[in-house]
Amino acid sequence: MDRTCVGWAPAAPPVSSRGGGARARSAASSRAGSRRSGDFSTSWDQFRPGRQDLGFQVQSGPTLDMPVPSSFNDVGQDWQLRGFVGWVWYEREASLPQRWTQDLGTRVVLRIGSAHYYAIVWVNGVHVAQHEGGHLPFEADITKLVQSGPLSSCRITIAINNTLTPNTLPPGTIVSKIDTSRYPKGYFVQNTNFDFFNYAGLHRPVLLYTTPTTYIDDITIGTSVDQNTGLVNYQIFVQGSEHFQLEVCLLDEEGKVVAQGMGGQGQLQVPSAHLWWPYLMHEHPAYLYSLEVKLTAETASGPVSDFYTLPVGIRTVAVTESQFLINGKPFYFHGVNKHEDADIRGKGFDWPLMMKDFNLLRWLGANAFRTSHYPYAEEVMQLCDRYGIVVIDESPGVGIVLNQSYSSSSLQHHLEVMDELVRRDKNHPAVVMWSVANEPTSFLKPAGYYFKTLIAHTKALDPSRPVTFVTNTNYDVDRAAPYVDVICVNSYYSWYHDPGHLEVIQLQLATELENWYGKYQKPIIQSEYGADAIVGLHHDPPLMFSEEYQKSLLEQYHVVLDQKRKEYVVGELIWNFADFMTDQLPVRVMGNKKGIFTRQRQPKGAAFLLRQRYWKLANETRYHWSAPESQCVGKSPLTL
Repeated sequence: MDRTCVGWAPAAPPVSSRGGGARARSAASSRAGSRRSGDFSTSWDQFRPGRQDLGFQVQSGPTLDMPVPSSFNDVGQDWQLRGFVGWVWYEREASLPQRWTQDLGTRVVLRIGSAHYYAIVWVNGVHVAQHEGGHLPFEADITKLVQSGPLSSCRITIAINNTLTPNTLPPGTIVSKIDTSRYPKGYFVQNTNFDFFNYAGLHRPVLLYTTPTTYIDDITIGTSVDQNTGLVNYQIFVQGSEHFQLEVCLLDEEGKVVAQGMGGQGQLQVPSAHLWWPYLMHEHPAYLYSLEVKLTAETASGPVSDFYTLPVGIRTVAVTESQFLINGKPFYFHGVNKHEDADIRGKGFDWPLMMKDFNLLRWLGANAFRTSHYPYAEEVMQLCDRYGIVVIDESPGVGIVLNQSYSSSSLQHHLEVMDELVRRDKNHPAVVMWSVANEPTSFLKPAGYYFKTLIAHTKALDPSRPVTFVTNTNYDVDRAAPYVDVICVNSYYSWYHDPGHLEVIQLQLATELENWYGKYQKPIIQSEYGADAIVGLHHDPPLMFSEEYQKSLLEQYHVVLDQKRKEYVVGELIWNFADFMTDQLPVRVMGNKKGIFTRQRQPKGAAFLLRQRYWKLANETRYHWSAPESQCVGKSPLTL
């Protein structure tokens, strides 16, 4: 049976929780009246504290058409909606193909790519799902609802609450202002301990898709190398029946079958395998095989089949005392931190924006990025696999500052988020390390047990990848650092510390790196460093916020990083790839300006400095390169 889908995501193909795969499917109508396929009707409700399970009810508040995917905050002209905290309601009707509503051998699934932060979902007024967490997908089987009556359409209603509390991920607090001489009755503010705007809404595609009643539910891939033979271990999970057959084929990029298997678990051996290499590390980076899985089963209504294709990159990852190894070769991260952030769409997924970002990454000579500070869209991870961009995959564990955020309920939710993240991204060869948090107060006593448990859980989920978190705590009091495989350190010398004094950077940075390595004997990544620069603002000698100061600060960092990368530093990630929106603050002029590109993706002076550096690093760390330059389009030439 072919997979088919209906979606509110123009040009965005449906993807599975396995990440990176594709099902056979045909297009289906998604129009509802005269509304465009990317629109929901949206209304917002008065703030209600807590996470109570709302009964289904018709909302009578302000309403406007809302494109999906997008954040709701910047689409309208209502200032109250931009900073709104509380329940927002999305609703629309979808026309369904006749086969979906009448074929009892068809299973119909509603898939929501991301709803920030807490979501409750109804179909035709019937509660079908709820989910906590704003960056990972969730699904509901709605077969019985759409096949139980004469309707050829269904009404989908999604209520989203963006309130953050000390136990959410990321955490936040609601502060009530009780001085009625200064604030209206009932006035409150949402406070957070992270430096980006808390955009909310349906940020990723919302899809309806079908499977047979017996179907491939999940696939787990693990790869290794034995001399020149690539080993692909697979495990396939099937739902709906215990009586089925599975055929497995691995195809190379030319479509030639290179290995075959049967059954739900096994190993495929690929002689003279092409390995998956990072961008700029090899003459043929990002080689992907295709794993094809075919299921056949006998059911009460007759034979059924399902088919799934999953890209597979054969590669290994390992960590020593002073090196990060990919395919047994030392790898040096030279890249960026990013945000899912842009004008108008907020954190909403956008194909042209994503392609622009990847083109800039390759122009820059960047080979890696961290998904700061939450999981990115699945389409992003798929392109990283295709282009060879290495990923440090981070959970939304940012702003973990208060003692309350180390509670047992917070830990349990964090464990569940890691379950979802690893399940979604485990098969991506581009993902080489998990990051469970960014800049927690890891000096607090409860942080030790919290992160020991969290990191051990993540390693149990995926023993094949190292695990880290990103710290800004002093090396001597960090209670979580003993449990990581790689030390990731953020520092902002001559910006937040000794602002304006570029002359102290080299001493302070060298001392910090030496202290971390001396205590832990683990490889180190400079996971954040940078300075704000207002585009077009110039001053010589360099002064803070000028483009010259941003460049000078980076140059001072690079002197020390060039020394220490010969010993134990295995990477550097600039903060940030592009300017991004934050809460309104006296120190933030329309957002954070530490990007080397503007929010509109135009380069500042630091982008050219970094480009020269990254291409130089690529030439020094390349495994080998023999292809003529005329064959290097899209594969990165040797020289600028």
